Amino acid sequence: MARRARSQRKARGGLIGQLFRWAVIGVLVFGLAGPVLVVAVYRFVPPPMTWLMVERMVQGHGFDRRWVPLSRISPQLVRSVIGAEDSRFCEHHGFDWGAIRKAMDHNEAGKKLRGGSTISQQTAKNVFLWPHRDWVRKGLETWFTVLIEGIWGKPRIMEVYLNAIEWGPGLYGAEAAAQANFHVSAAGLNPAQAARLAAIIPKPLAWKAARPGPYIQKRGGHIAAAAGTVRRDGLADCVL
Repeated sequence: MARRARSQRKARGGLIGQLFRWAVIGVLVFGLAGPVLVVAVYRFVPPPMTWLMVERMVQGHGFDRRWVPLSRISPQLVRSVIGAEDSRFCEHHGFDWGAIRKAMDHNEAGKKLRGGSTISQQTAKNVFLWPHRDWVRKGLETWFTVLIEGIWGKPRIMEVYLNAIEWGPGLYGAEAAAQANFHVSAAGLNPAQAARLAAIIPKPLAWKAARPGPYIQKRGGHIAAAAGTVRRDGLADCVL
């Protein structure tokens, strides 16, 4: 009897161990294959509402996003956001290690926190993840950044970025931002308008592109100059 009981316990233990191993394998496969599949689908399909969009709607901000292809977005805006947010966008593979090191040194010095995220990282965060910072999100952001760089390529990353980012209360994407601020299409933005839209990306709920204060006017001027450099040096050639 004792030998039979030991045999049954051993069999149960083996079954539990096997189920545990299969569960771990399932989690790993889903954790790796799931994001790859989603990113592959979004290579061709406009991503739906993001976590931030849902959160803003709960807060009462409304929702206005009008997806347009990159070909219907002014090259002036592309150059402006590259000049303002990520001048090495066409050179790096998702991560600008020099900018990251500078941001870390800046933050360690006790100054106002500054990020070193590239446009690729911002796109990964905006489309796939929640808006609040934590180490889990940062790890997932890194994984999704690698995926979109490998599966989407630079033009698609820029297209999704310009159609997904927040540009004011309830405003998402270049078309909605251009219409709301300047009553023109995203394709019709002139250099000054494009620079002012790029200028408010860091604080879209506080800063205004249509009625800029002195700081945004000055910042917009700097970005317009940076956009000129982007054009002259071919820093947007991977997109335009």
